[in-house]
Amino acid sequence: MNRISRLVDAIEEQVMACILGVMTLITFANVVSRYVFNTNILWALEVTVFLFAWLVILGASYALKKAAHLGVDVVILAVSPAKRKFLGILSGLAVFAFSFLMFKGAWDFWANFAELPATTGRWFPTGFEDKFRGKGWYETTSTPIPEFFRFLEGWFNEGERYEKMPRLIPYMVLPIGMGLLLFRSTQALVRLFTGRIDRVIASHEAEEAIKQIDVRD
Repeated sequence: MNRISRLVDAIEEQVMACILGVMTLITFANVVSRYVFNTNILWALEVTVFLFAWLVILGASYALKKAAHLGVDVVILAVSPAKRKFLGILSGLAVFAFSFLMFKGAWDFWANFAELPATTGRWFPTGFEDKFRGKGWYETTSTPIPEFFRFLEGWFNEGERYEKMPRLIPYMVLPIGMGLLLFRSTQALVRLFTGRIDRVIASHEAEEAIKQIDVRD
């Protein structure tokens, strides 16, 4: 489990770093193109928006791993350690339930843009074929499709050529990101049950407020 966690950590961090770097390069290139060459990279804005969405959604699970989500801990700091653990477990269960519902909703939304391949061994449960077949032709507005993604035409577009990037690719971050969030919430819940942590947030508003009062005095 620790090996899997470390592997996911490394992949998550590298992917977010690459996304931020690519966003910076695309934005810089578009600015230079506009003000120096008086032209525009048509797909730059849409790609940047998609990348920013990837960064935010993946960052949500990363922040949960780092316990960096903000929260109010006035109540849990005012109770005994036993009650604090109980409240922490309740909050962990709430986060887990929220993550599960978000993952389910994200999967259902993304599945609408993913036509099933006409092969055996499909990854959708039996009975989903008719519901989701034939919707893989939805494309983005201006983002071109790289040539190495052309194999998707046979899988999701009945062999028809894509003119732009199919939406199922950028929207794929929804099940991936929410799946990571569910994974992180499960990790946090295990740590809460084992007593390694007593909360899923990192903010300490009460302590910070007391320190500010002491400084003023």
